[in-house]
Amino acid sequence: MDIYFLSSNKYKINEVQTILNSPDINIHSVSQKINEIQSNDMEEIALDKALKAFQQIGRPILVEQTGLLIKDFGNLPGGLTQIFWDSLEADKFSDIFSKIGSAEVTAKTVLAFCDGKHIHTFEGEVEGHIVCPPRGNKDFQWDCVFEPLGYNKTFAELGGKKNEISMRKIALEKLRTYLEENK
Repeated sequence: MDIYFLSSNKYKINEVQTILNSPDINIHSVSQKINEIQSNDMEEIALDKALKAFQQIGRPILVEQTGLLIKDFGNLPGGLTQIFWDSLEADKFSDIFSKIGSAEVTAKTVLAFCDGKHIHTFEGEVEGHIVCPPRGNKDFQWDCVFEPLGYNKTFAELGGKKNEISMRKIALEKLRTYLEENK
């Protein structure tokens, strides 16, 4: 099956291709600009992106929305994480949010897959906390500030191990199960 993954983020594309790699699934990256709605509801954002993307390319499309839900900040920024990140970057983001209460956070991915008839969503979550200062490579957004529970390293420091435990992996495995059951 050929699936088109909408993203211009080379790190996301690599993770999706690595995690979903199989003889039955071919992932093709599509770098197409979609006007995203602004909402704290990550599923709403993903559903909207999937519909718009399918209308543009007309093929089975996969989109994702990933964000951080900071418990002591009312689960913000959630669907608005990218806006916060772009404004604050690693050091400021880490400094501000690591000092709010317990700095407990949920990293969440919502995938939306549109096959042309229906849009299906799949979620993955990983609990953790925000570290200060950032640790590891700062290239892939907030991986350098998120430390998953049970680990003493950030996603950025975990390297390939991240793909075994991440919220993206959990969501992609749910998608894989759906695709296998609905061949």
